[in-house]
Amino acid sequence: MSKSINILCVHGVGHGEADPQMVPSWTAAINQAVSRWNSDVQVTLDFLHYDAYFQDAEHNVLTYAEAVGRLLASGVINGIGDFFSRSRGLFDIPQQLRWTAGMVAQWAAEEDLRQKTRQALLDQLNTKPYDLVCAHSLGSLISYDTFKRNPKAIKDKVFVSFGSQIGNPFVRDVFAGRIEPLKAKAWYHLFNPHDHVLTARIRLQADNFSQIVTPFDIPNDVLNHDAAHYLQAPNAIDSVWRNVSGVAVPVALTRTLSVFKAAKTKPNRRALLIGINDYPDPANQLEGCVNDVFLMSSVLQESTFKPEEIRVVLNERATAAGILERLHWLLDGTKPGDERVLFYSGHGAQIPGYGIHEEVDHLDECLVPYDFDWTLEHAVTDKQFSELYSQLPYDSQFLAIFDCCHSGGMSRDGSRRVRGVSPPDDIRHRALKWNAELEMWEERKLASPNRDLAKADNGVAFLGQNRATYRFGRSAALRTLTAKAYDQSREELGHQGPYLPVIMEACQESQLSYEYRHGVTSYGAYTYSLATVLRRLRKQQQTNPTFQELTQLVEKQLKALKYDQIPCLLGPGAIINQPIPWSTLKTKPSTKK
Repeated sequence: MSKSINILCVHGVGHGEADPQMVPSWTAAINQAVSRWNSDVQVTLDFLHYDAYFQDAEHNVLTYAEAVGRLLASGVINGIGDFFSRSRGLFDIPQQLRWTAGMVAQWAAEEDLRQKTRQALLDQLNTKPYDLVCAHSLGSLISYDTFKRNPKAIKDKVFVSFGSQIGNPFVRDVFAGRIEPLKAKAWYHLFNPHDHVLTARIRLQADNFSQIVTPFDIPNDVLNHDAAHYLQAPNAIDSVWRNVSGVAVPVALTRTLSVFKAAKTKPNRRALLIGINDYPDPANQLEGCVNDVFLMSSVLQESTFKPEEIRVVLNERATAAGILERLHWLLDGTKPGDERVLFYSGHGAQIPGYGIHEEVDHLDECLVPYDFDWTLEHAVTDKQFSELYSQLPYDSQFLAIFDCCHSGGMSRDGSRRVRGVSPPDDIRHRALKWNAELEMWEERKLASPNRDLAKADNGVAFLGQNRATYRFGRSAALRTLTAKAYDQSREELGHQGPYLPVIMEACQESQLSYEYRHGVTSYGAYTYSLATVLRRLRKQQQTNPTFQELTQLVEKQLKALKYDQIPCLLGPGAIINQPIPWSTLKTKPSTKK
């Protein structure tokens, strides 16, 4: 860059333009950071004004409550749960957090408002040749929205986002469920793990993108959202401002700071296999899940997977935290062309959940870890799982196999063990109501958003025209757009929506998944049938089956074993009708001596 740098600053929420300290604090922070590397650089800062567009909003308590509830419902929101766990209600939540929820929700819901803020930013960018755009909090949403729809506006410029909600699952819904690279010269995303204002990491891989962890914890500040602290964070100074000042950033440092940038040495294939037999409650213990894991590992290794590409977690080590940590190992850093396989054998469940108004109004589908206690903190939920894969490269391959069931009110069936758990009575009470006329308890009708919304429009609003239906693993951020608006947004943003894996499940929604006893050895009936089919194909030296053909063969095998469960296959139509990517063909012995 030249000795003179023009920077456009886009402030965050909280009516920043009315704060007399905003401009001086940003100016001092940026000038000090740049002069740390090059004192000859002259920095000019301009500030975008957009608060007026939000002044007509009705920001009352109910507006904030609904906004916070919707944001919470969207998935993993950094830190916000801490406030609810130690507060008695909305009034105990810091004012800036309420402002954030209200303003972000308003911006996300109103296309007219988004259009006005986009135009304001474009008009400002046309006033002079800016070298860099610095955007905080809500300002980063306005900036990303503008630059994705108007790529020339950020071309040859550096973009710095910080204290940002761009990666927030609810907000990402505005961008049709996916965050894509920008045409910027460079994009730096500063992330503070201690920031509690609805911020999130961005799961993105691009040569011009660097996600930089900038941890700071301000004394007596529960939010840790201050813009100046981001701008002056040591890691920001060593990367962003060093580069901006004209001093090259060492490659080793860039790789260290960019926590999600793909490493060149990562393997092309990875598989994670999870099996839980020994649940703490004796009534919930299973017999075949660990055997399933070893069976699937052997089948994958027969199908050209290497032992070092397969990771296993079993029984007491398969806690919610343990599973999520290994899911990050499986999916983080996935590059185009990579293959990923997840296999889970254990219990599935549905948790009656509380909605925006603190009323039980929906069901959260989940896998049941070893430490499951009918709380979301000790479950692996549909939303968490979908959040991990929704940003994968389109031309990567991710197959998830679940030998469990998620039907509500699950019970044992004779001697055959069912892979689902029955809730304790206090959890059951959430999903019941008293029928005074019949003098009996009966089940309440609770929504399961990932199923009900898909049924309403065949999944088009979430997934476009492939019409995949929703069970575990088909979640997305809370849908606020119509199907037409969703497809229009995808076209404007130039992408296909969230990544969709291929998902193979042991049974249909209304069925149960059973265990099978092979002589004296227990397996999942579905897993055993899947392995048997794959090995039979291998012996017959046939070409690889498609996912659709494989599922049909497994269904036939289950029927032969007298099991009343029909496997479920979901995924993009173009993929499930292609051959499975790992070989079922017998490897010929080497002739080399």
